[in-house]
Amino acid sequence: MAATIDSALAWWAHETPDNIALRIGEADLSYVELDRWACNVAVFLHEQGVRAGARIGTVGGSSLRHCALLLGVIRAGAIASPLSVRLSAREIAEFHVKVSPQLVFADADQMNKVSVAGTSLLDLGLIDGLRELASNPVAPRADPDAAAGIIATSGSTASPKGVVLTHRSMLSYAAEFAMEEPWCGPGSRVLVLSPLATSAGFVQLIEFIALGSTIRFEAAFDAERALALLAGERINVFMGVPLFFERIAACAAFAAADLSALKVSLVGGARVPRALLETWMAKDCLLRQIYGQTEAGGSATMMSKRHAARCPDKAGRGGMFTEVRTIDSEGRFCPPGVRGEIVIRGPALMRGYWNDEANTTKALVDGWLRTGDLGVLDEDGYLTFVDRIKDIIISGGLNISAAEVEHIVASFPGVLEVAVISAADARFGETPMAIIHATAGLEVPALVEHCNRHLADYKVPRYVVVETTPLPRLATGKIAKPALRERFGSQVARLPRVR
Repeated sequence: MAATIDSALAWWAHETPDNIALRIGEADLSYVELDRWACNVAVFLHEQGVRAGARIGTVGGSSLRHCALLLGVIRAGAIASPLSVRLSAREIAEFHVKVSPQLVFADADQMNKVSVAGTSLLDLGLIDGLRELASNPVAPRADPDAAAGIIATSGSTASPKGVVLTHRSMLSYAAEFAMEEPWCGPGSRVLVLSPLATSAGFVQLIEFIALGSTIRFEAAFDAERALALLAGERINVFMGVPLFFERIAACAAFAAADLSALKVSLVGGARVPRALLETWMAKDCLLRQIYGQTEAGGSATMMSKRHAARCPDKAGRGGMFTEVRTIDSEGRFCPPGVRGEIVIRGPALMRGYWNDEANTTKALVDGWLRTGDLGVLDEDGYLTFVDRIKDIIISGGLNISAAEVEHIVASFPGVLEVAVISAADARFGETPMAIIHATAGLEVPALVEHCNRHLADYKVPRYVVVETTPLPRLATGKIAKPALRERFGSQVARLPRVR
């Protein structure tokens, strides 16, 4: 495959110029308009001294100009590195130190959070002025194996890692998806509720632009609006975490809503309750499980339509070009029915972590991605997701590193020990709970304010338990989180929320 992401956009701009590429709020952007805007952005970046391989950071919400900027960065031969507007100034600075962007574009209300030595900061609003320029530049064609994006991810460490995705890996992912799902071709209508700065948002932008689809982005998730869009705009493709589907199904208008246009409805990112699958099946919407992660380039498995109704709790068996297996603690492949760590091999895998050879070597072993998740394969190769090995919490579809939250809590005066675990939450599915061994007189409101200053809002613990005795430990000396989960997991309903 010799193509690049910018060549895919240029193809659809020529073949289907008037088809809508992006729809955000009440505004539309056709393929020819998006292609021209991306070209103009690339010329502007070259005028700023940006060359192939430079990293360009963004801190912005879901907007037409943000999409045009990301695609313009890629057309310029540079590497797009979007970050969430929900991150704190500390989190943004920490990641930018790792990635060393040449330029950072930010929404006006985010610019006060971005300050890194050696980096020029520009208002994302400047991109609006590049939309209607009549220039017709010829941008340099990138190497298909060159990096196109760096996506921040949370795992078992306190420091965020940058997942490097290339032109070839992202287009391979799109091609494999299209071969399995003919409803995802030119003119198909796709609803994306994930922010552009997340793996789900960025990958779906590139994926469905490459496939010539019309992508409807939403700035924030609202269940009633999402349901109205699914029905009113006759959406064909919708993917999301279980929480999205649960909230939509709970809407009063769900029972009467016409969802007959929805042909591809995929759910993943957390364990999917069987009752949720049955609720959507009653609407003739076959909700199929997927499994994947940022390092895998997106979804590595997708349950087939042929067997989804028979095995609704399974997540598929890999793709046409993607292999999924499980391994034991010695790295040997597990036989069917035996639990093991999920490993993935295929063309969509990340190239590695940016400027982090040690963690790349741990994650990519002999061509296989070690996911840090537990699963079981049956005799037909279908995967059942069991649990996470990595110490992460998935809240509203967003990954939270427990280690990162622990690092911030531990820096507060009076905290002697801390363990952050997942607590069940009706709104977000999961939410962080901090269990602390502290000196007498620790003030929880002050601790929460400390966390608010240093963490994105969704990472701040909503439950805080203060213990007067040391936390239990394993024989290895590590805090015994399984014992804490068993002890406090059933008490969530009786604990006061601190925020």
